[in-house]
Amino acid sequence: MNKINFNNFNLSKDILKALEQLGYKNPSEVQEKVIPFILGNKDVIVKSQTGSGKTAAFAIPICENIQLEERKPQVLVLTPTRELAIQIKQDFSSIGLFKRINCIAVFGKEPSSIQKDRLNQRVHVIVGTPGRTLDHIKKNNLDVKKIKYLVIDEADEMFNMGFISQVKSIIDKLPKNRSTFLFSATIPKEILELCDSYMNHPNNIEVASKNSIQDKIRQIYYEVESYKKFDLLNKIIYKELPDSSIIFCRTKKNVDDLIEKMKNKGYSCSALHGGMLQAHRIDVMEKFKRGEFTFLVSTDIAARGIDVENITHIINYDIPMEKESYVHRIGRTGRAGNTGVAITLVTPREYRFLHEIALHYEFNIENGTIPSIEEVERGKQLFKQKSKIPHKPKNHKSEKLNNNVTKIYISAGKKKKIRPGDIAGAIASIPGINADDIGIINIQDNFSYVDILSDKGTIVLDGLKGKTIKGKSIRAEIAQK
Repeated sequence: MNKINFNNFNLSKDILKALEQLGYKNPSEVQEKVIPFILGNKDVIVKSQTGSGKTAAFAIPICENIQLEERKPQVLVLTPTRELAIQIKQDFSSIGLFKRINCIAVFGKEPSSIQKDRLNQRVHVIVGTPGRTLDHIKKNNLDVKKIKYLVIDEADEMFNMGFISQVKSIIDKLPKNRSTFLFSATIPKEILELCDSYMNHPNNIEVASKNSIQDKIRQIYYEVESYKKFDLLNKIIYKELPDSSIIFCRTKKNVDDLIEKMKNKGYSCSALHGGMLQAHRIDVMEKFKRGEFTFLVSTDIAARGIDVENITHIINYDIPMEKESYVHRIGRTGRAGNTGVAITLVTPREYRFLHEIALHYEFNIENGTIPSIEEVERGKQLFKQKSKIPHKPKNHKSEKLNNNVTKIYISAGKKKKIRPGDIAGAIASIPGINADDIGIINIQDNFSYVDILSDKGTIVLDGLKGKTIKGKSIRAEIAQK
């Protein structure tokens, strides 16, 4: 039987072009099951584990259905963490690049005023954490009258973090005539009650992935006293020689303590936890995605929504206290057809909990053998050799697509009565440029930004030299990041 591909969904050429350049070949199981329902505006409840491709399962059909000329937001995606909000925003922006879909993320720890300015533009998709999203709605920064699609992502985690009351408050303010899509790894009764209250005859879709996790990820545990953990971690690193790894700790203090020890040992590593400034957290994640360091030492904020290619090893330095967290953590490896290794360090008192996880998910978690002196010494030599090899940056799939996009700054905006059509017209008149090469145009009071596609940024910059827009002299240059 022929495998289904994205052409079978009758998607537009702009969406298919983005999927091709992003490296999507055939739909995953969750995408194959979900996309037709969302294209048909049918409510869905999707039970699916991490790493199944669920973000694209809702982003692809929603991007297809968006009405480009509508000025008010049409899509609201609610998600429990800032990292996941940023990841989903990037996915929507990449999939909707050639259709010129504008997506923004709103979350705490970033000035509300900056987000308010972005919300004043024509925005098609809002991805937000519940608290900040509700705050913008109450302050009338976010107009939800034209919301046609609501996505509730990681619903079980939303419930665990105490966000469900905020989610309900947001839903109560949305149009009744909308489609609602809920995604969750587990469906506890509180989530079912939410579905009964706010969804219209939803279609239930379940994608069993426990076996695929078992098949894709080799799971190993080591029983060790707390004070011997770091010594054992060193031995494991020298035995396993990870190319890229996330090491999970239970608390911010444990992350900071471990990162200090690892840096003193000369490991290529960086920390990630909720006590860091948001801009710093984003910078750390981007560097990790590019492969600029090997070990990301993190709390559970990296357990969901972190889509980094080719993570070879997940190490639970501290075992998580919730069964679902274990699955989400180890699901950062073994993605996109790859295999991975998940290693858990447990103290004798914690072993019972690991046993419960194994029974609950029917996982085979092997008892690891402590690396021998010979293995450690041999690994040390190989590790030193690897560390001398010059760093070759990794390109994340969205970066590959966005490498052909140039964001240009233009020194004219609303106060000079400049409109998107004026900028588009001036650029399209440049020889070698047509309308398909012009992406999202964002006009502020005193300046504007425009995305130039198809690697034609240099042509546009040269063509705008000495040009006027609506009779006004302008300056154009590559936008500062």
